[in-house]
Amino acid sequence: MKDFDTSRSAADLANHQARLFAQALAERIKPMGLAPAQFKCLLELWREEGLTQRDLMQRLNVEQATMANTLKRMERDGLIERRAHEGDARTRTIHLTGRARDLQGPAQAEAHAVNARATAGMSAQERSLYLDLMARAVEALRR
Repeated sequence: MKDFDTSRSAADLANHQARLFAQALAERIKPMGLAPAQFKCLLELWREEGLTQRDLMQRLNVEQATMANTLKRMERDGLIERRAHEGDARTRTIHLTGRARDLQGPAQAEAHAVNARATAGMSAQERSLYLDLMARAVEALRR
């Protein structure tokens, strides 16, 4: 049996890459008072405001306790507010504050900068292929 080489392991490389991306993003958005988990929630809320906690959990594929803690911090930090759901009094919807709306452009620019840095040595064609292959790997693991 051949030795397992982590430098040629898709799982190990993807895991290492994800940690480096998260670290680079965290460094760039920290001056804005954001953490990566908050940024991911904001991305969804910038796309569609008024989601429920359950909606966010499903879209971001995170556990209930993790989402509850993230939203609690976001509310404390003045990024979101919770409102009663129009159709279900037991449910609350999540809405952006003005502060969160103001952060959209600058925070997304930092995320684009991290992606650009990571793919700087690639041609446009290589970058497109790289993203397509990663998306295919993600989809294969979801099945």
